Amino acid sequence: MVNELSLRILPQWAYNEQSILAYLRQEKGINAQAVRVVRRSIDARQRTVFVNLNIRAYVDEEPPLSDFEPYVYRNVSDRQPVIVVGAGPGGLFAALRLIELGLKPIVVERGKDVRERKKDLARIRPEQNVDPESNYSFGEGGAGAYSDGKLYTRSKKRGNTDRILQIFVQHGASPAILSDAHPHIGTDRLPRVIENMRKTILACGGEVHFQTKMTRLLLKDNKIEGIETANGSQQRFFGPVILATGHSARDVYRYLATNGIDVEAKGLAIGVRLEHPAHLIDQIQYHSREGRGRWLPAAEYSFVTQVQERGVYSFCMCPGGFVVPAASGPGQVVVNGMSPSNRNGRWSNSGMVVEIRPEDSGHFKLNEFESQDTSLSLLMLQEELERQCWLQANRLQTAPAQRMTDFVNGRLSADLNDSSYAPGLIASPLHFWLPEFISSRLRNAFKLWGKQKHGFLTSEATVIGIETRTSSPVRILRNSETLQHVRIEGLFPCGEGAGYAGGIVSAGVDGERCAEAVAAYLDSYNSYRHSK
Repeated sequence: MVNELSLRILPQWAYNEQSILAYLRQEKGINAQAVRVVRRSIDARQRTVFVNLNIRAYVDEEPPLSDFEPYVYRNVSDRQPVIVVGAGPGGLFAALRLIELGLKPIVVERGKDVRERKKDLARIRPEQNVDPESNYSFGEGGAGAYSDGKLYTRSKKRGNTDRILQIFVQHGASPAILSDAHPHIGTDRLPRVIENMRKTILACGGEVHFQTKMTRLLLKDNKIEGIETANGSQQRFFGPVILATGHSARDVYRYLATNGIDVEAKGLAIGVRLEHPAHLIDQIQYHSREGRGRWLPAAEYSFVTQVQERGVYSFCMCPGGFVVPAASGPGQVVVNGMSPSNRNGRWSNSGMVVEIRPEDSGHFKLNEFESQDTSLSLLMLQEELERQCWLQANRLQTAPAQRMTDFVNGRLSADLNDSSYAPGLIASPLHFWLPEFISSRLRNAFKLWGKQKHGFLTSEATVIGIETRTSSPVRILRNSETLQHVRIEGLFPCGEGAGYAGGIVSAGVDGERCAEAVAAYLDSYNSYRHSK
């Protein structure tokens, strides 16, 4: 017999199967042989912290080996090829779905495989330099591979998010991501999962080409014939194209705009990375001097408010994590955050960002010549702020920083807190040189949140510049039904870089949708061709 139960229990009962079984015996009189957690979330709104569980308790029977049927991937080596540009979550999930649909994915990725890429990331600290083709944005796994692996999404209406999580589990992720309210793989474990996804693609006859940068779309009469790439020698691949290049492929955006392929400016958010001691966030969120204690995970937070008619909010919160250099080219300083799977680091950090709409570009000083192209106006803003950060950092990957209270009160910090940011920090008056449009809203929001959460506004916290890569500054226009570009037949803009997703899971969902759209397009095209 299977009992479906909802429990509200103390943390010491909630994170171990044997503890849950003991609780059921002692408190509910249910002598179950096994349990499966369907959903787990923390309720820390009151002084006593509880964990909410939805479980299946198995009495006198064994649970199934898996909570889902594994997805079947067959050999497609002799099938119709489809080009997937980019090996981030959008591209990888598009490739796997193409295999399910009987099509052969040819994945081209400008960066390196996920293991080789890690070596280039390690060199940023000692060399104070960024490889423009292998960094935190470019390479197998995309921007999410080494920036935390958080899988929480609100994009439930776009597609089957459970399916995305199940495919991750099938390729080596912890089954806990199927039940946790805020699922998270962890920066230390996600690369292995990504490798396994690539192995599936290759084992089924697909292709994956690293250090292969798309330089040109092959077009004839507004129809895609394929792509041209540069990987030491010019190479061409033929077939319809899923364009999943990620939110930092600025050369792609410029190529599209220059060649009359319709794009538009898209709203985004820009701000800073805010780093606190992890124990302080634990104390604040769990209402206890002991912090998380023995049983609870590192505490998360989420803030949102409106300041002067623009949203200000926390973004990509990394409990027990660290701040990383996320530039994708020379002359830039950009920061992001990540956490290992156990989230046991000394610090917790989050992006703190201000909503910026396309019509706001007039509030900022942009390159006069380039800003005439309004479709790239917010891309230009990103670049200018990253350049200013780099100049503040003495043209290195050290990041300009300020104590949180000094930022709010308009003072230069005489010294800085210890930080997880490996390339190092340099004291800088962010309150002064950041655009007033951004800094004033952040200061007001910090004051408000300091009142709401006693201890949050503190000199122990550090404001680090600059957080610009929250999402793509450009949307590549596509038909809402066919998912093809509005004017180019056979081109399928995909994922976060195209402006249609906002994280790993939603990018994966969009990748699958684009694969299905390509299959429908090829069916229609082949039916038309055979009828001629």
